[in-house]
Amino acid sequence: MVKKLGFIVNPIAGMGGKVGLKGTDGEEALEKAIKLGAKRESPIKAKKALKELVSIKDKIKILTCPSDMGEEIAKELGFEVEVLDELRDLQGAKATEKAASLLLSDEVDLILFAGGDGTARNIYNIVGDKLPVIGIPTGVKIHSAVFATNPLNAGKIVVKFFNNSLIEIRESEVMDIDEEQFREGKVVAKLYGYMKVPYEQAYVQSLKAGGISNDSISLEGIADYIVDNMERDCVYLIGSGTTTREVLKKMGLPHTLLGIDIVKNGQILVKDANETEILETVKNNNTRIIVTPIGGQGYIFGRGNQQLSPRVIKAVGKENITIVSTLGKLTDLRSKPFLVDTGDEETDRMLKGYYKVIVGYDEYYVYKCN
Repeated sequence: MVKKLGFIVNPIAGMGGKVGLKGTDGEEALEKAIKLGAKRESPIKAKKALKELVSIKDKIKILTCPSDMGEEIAKELGFEVEVLDELRDLQGAKATEKAASLLLSDEVDLILFAGGDGTARNIYNIVGDKLPVIGIPTGVKIHSAVFATNPLNAGKIVVKFFNNSLIEIRESEVMDIDEEQFREGKVVAKLYGYMKVPYEQAYVQSLKAGGISNDSISLEGIADYIVDNMERDCVYLIGSGTTTREVLKKMGLPHTLLGIDIVKNGQILVKDANETEILETVKNNNTRIIVTPIGGQGYIFGRGNQQLSPRVIKAVGKENITIVSTLGKLTDLRSKPFLVDTGDEETDRMLKGYYKVIVGYDEYYVYKCN
């Protein structure tokens, strides 16, 4: 019997990342992202996920949204498609929620959606725990545990779901934050509820852990070590997060908790830089990237620091990446490897391997990145 897959794509999700915004919720933020030259990457990532399903396309029928919200991708890949025409005049959150309502009424077996925490929250508002879902991570904010680790794994978990009736279905958290406070450097996350997710540890990400580690001595040692070993005339791209923030605090410089700050010779060159500003600055400059893994998830690139894009990473070089982390944050990962999801497979492959992770003053662990 042919099974039914609901497919929803938020085509603007993640557009604010590379241009230094912290999301694209709201018309004003979207307009600003477009003016800054943001490109739509969510449909590209959604297509990567859906390609993984080609092997089972004779087993499934896709119910999806018009145009770039799913129809174009599904038809291009040759799936049997039913388009939800009632959505043709809707956009944004209203379109997502209406789509979720129609898919629920049509009794699809699973909803596959592309977006960020805002999209997950829209779907939760309608679906709740009534049917399984899995997210393709394409947004700037990915705090929720209803997403696969990357687009390819989103597709793989869907294939496993349709091929294996015994796959575990787990209740996973739907989180979202206030974007206005997020842009001001304040993380105010809220649990909205739980959705059912087909679960396999290798494919599905964990809930993001928030807050500052109690490892205050570790933080101080990390900051002292990085500052003491900074090179003259070298450009430093200081990534987002509370751990990297300590480096700038130690230097007596302003910091952007949720952005990328560019430092050279003890001074801020660019505060809260976007991808274009970073590329201009690193041109013809010796450059280092300093990042910290996201607590509870382990991502070092592709979550909340999209300004450090594949182009930036390639320009700087893997050998010039420094990872810093408190011991508490590493312990919370429970030996799970670091992760990357830059949106570029070549860059993701390049970033795999082992890294020295600075955990104190002249102290480091060797840790694997998958």
